[in-house]
Amino acid sequence: MYTALRLQRLLARGEAEVVVVAPEPYMTYQPFLPEAAAGSISPRHVVVPLRRVLDDCQVVIGEVRSIDHAKRTATVATLATEEEGSEPVDMVYDHLVLAPGSVSRTLPVPGLAEHGIGFKTVEEAIGLRNHVLEQLDIASSTRDPAIRDAALTFVFVGGGYAGVEALAELEDMARYASRYYHNVSSADMKWILVEATGRILPEVGEEMGTYAVRELRGRNIDVRLDTRLESVENRVAVLSGGSRFPTRTLVWTAGVKPHPVLASTDLPRDERGRLKCTAALCIDGAENAWAAGDAAAVPDITAAEPGKECAPNAQHAVRQAKLLARNIVASLRDEPVQDYRHAYVGSVASLGLHKGVAHVYGRKLKGYPAWFMHRAYHLSRIPTFNRKARVLAEWTLSGLFKREIVSLGSLEHPRAEFELAAGTGRHNETS
Repeated sequence: MYTALRLQRLLARGEAEVVVVAPEPYMTYQPFLPEAAAGSISPRHVVVPLRRVLDDCQVVIGEVRSIDHAKRTATVATLATEEEGSEPVDMVYDHLVLAPGSVSRTLPVPGLAEHGIGFKTVEEAIGLRNHVLEQLDIASSTRDPAIRDAALTFVFVGGGYAGVEALAELEDMARYASRYYHNVSSADMKWILVEATGRILPEVGEEMGTYAVRELRGRNIDVRLDTRLESVENRVAVLSGGSRFPTRTLVWTAGVKPHPVLASTDLPRDERGRLKCTAALCIDGAENAWAAGDAAAVPDITAAEPGKECAPNAQHAVRQAKLLARNIVASLRDEPVQDYRHAYVGSVASLGLHKGVAHVYGRKLKGYPAWFMHRAYHLSRIPTFNRKARVLAEWTLSGLFKREIVSLGSLEHPRAEFELAAGTGRHNETS
């Protein structure tokens, strides 16, 4: 989206046609997913509608099934082809920009596919928020101690940004919500973070990572380092140390892998499945093919050690996308392209409301200053003035009014009530 946005600004009228193929009609600003899950930001404000911002581009909602770059064709399944039951269509192109990002990297853990919850999309963030609040309702209304204990046990696997920020924000929200339940307190809840390595948040450095562990444990969050999830069958999380936790909530954020569509192309990939790219963001050995973001292995020419690649994070992806657009325009006009060069400036992470850690330009921050920097940085990076204004307004209002704690779980099954009324619902026999 960033590349297309910049292209429509740089290209002269009639110079080229830009076609954007995406499975969803919006771009998700993923760093705000934890706050959307906690209710600090409305979910519709962490997504950017493609048709609104890319008004000079042709937007096609569909999925690319395969790419034959030798023939300059992409096979695309659209909503129309699925409705018609017809074959995917072949789209011909001159230049290809391949930036599908990444998907969750799962492991063959027994029970994970049946009971795990991901955290990469806005739908998953909304679903997780509803799920956590529903567990409080279950715990409040049951007389079965085993069901209550499982409902109030929340296990997060993965100590990176997604796992730590999601856990911290949701724990904040659940602790606040518990005050409105007469028989559920924050002390009744178990929050467990499972990390296979010896540290969390490696991007912010060892010292700030250690502080983050201390901060989380100070909130009675059980942080298990050097620990793996062995099984989650029958809704029981079994850890490598032998601990067993009956739970109804298992959030999996243990890493990502390149999008599977890359395997359906004739483009060169590295040993991890990412596209081999040059510093100018061209796919190595493929003329007029470009890539950026998580799917691209881009050499980091600012690194001291040779052979190092840019980290797959938003800091690089957004900057790569803008340069990629300039290089495409330069290529069209037979002008020289530029190499991507950006020295890593550091990282910030939120640990819940008014809490965070940061390691930026060599300076280490924690607590409120780090949290404020986290918000300020991401507010500056979310695209369009419209979204910036809406997010800022919501933050301002949340400081003046109480947090919303309503669960809208019925959003995931919008026809359930009508089916019940029409006599086809699950309660039809008893009605």
